Amino acid sequence: MHFLGHIVRFIVAALVLMVVGWIVPQFSVGGFWSALVLALVIALLSWVVEGIFGKRINPFGRGIVGFLVSALVIYIAQFIVSGVSVTLLGALLAALVIGIIDLFIPVATPYEAARDHR
Repeated sequence: MHFLGHIVRFIVAALVLMVVGWIVPQFSVGGFWSALVLALVIALLSWVVEGIFGKRINPFGRGIVGFLVSALVIYIAQFIVSGVSVTLLGALLAALVIGIIDLFIPVATPYEAARDHR
């Protein structure tokens, strides 16, 4: 059942990324499969960032540093996942919208799902 929980988290994260693609003008996701792969890539990149810089600077942490690192991870992920197009402003807006959605829908981010899997 633990594995199924991670699958559900990634599906919810992909749906959130699709909603963000619909709301944010400079952020587009090609479809559900691109969003699912994007959620996985964001989780992996976030895990790498935390591994390099430690837990104080994680992409989905609190504060301005966490926000900026989150936007940077989203921006870099577009170069790995096909069907995703993001500008720097789009990445900043996407990080903001994802943060706002996370306030109302308390689901784990792709980063947290990957971290919990360790």
